[in-house]
Amino acid sequence: MTLKARLESDVKTAMRSGDTLRRSVIRILRSEVHNQEIAAKAELDDEGVIRVLSRQAQQRRDSIEAYKSGNRQDLVDRETDELHIILEYLPAQMTRDKIRELVRKATADT
Repeated sequence: MTLKARLESDVKTAMRSGDTLRRSVIRILRSEVHNQEIAAKAELDDEGVIRVLSRQAQQRRDSIEAYKSGNRQDLVDRETDELHIILEYLPAQMTRDKIRELVRKATADT
C-alpha cells in the first residue's frame, strides 16, 4: 500500500471513529501532497510524499519552539499531538548510537 493510499484509508477510519484531531491532520497532509503534485505537475511517489510529510513535521517542531518561548502550553500540546500523528507516517529515524556504530564499521572496513 502506498503512503497516499494509507492516508486515504486512515482519514476514512478517523472519520468513522470520530477522531477529529487525526482527521484534520491527515486532511492537511493530503492537501499538502495534492498541492505539491499540482506544483510538480506529476503524481508523487512515496519519496515525494515523505518529503512533504517531513516538511510538515519540521513546521510543527518550529511551531512548538515558538509557542514554548511565548508560554503558550495549550498550543504546544496541540502541535505536539499533531507532530506525533505525522511521525506515524514517516520512516523511523536512526539513533545516534546506531549511526556511530555504522561509522565505526565503515572506517574499520576501509
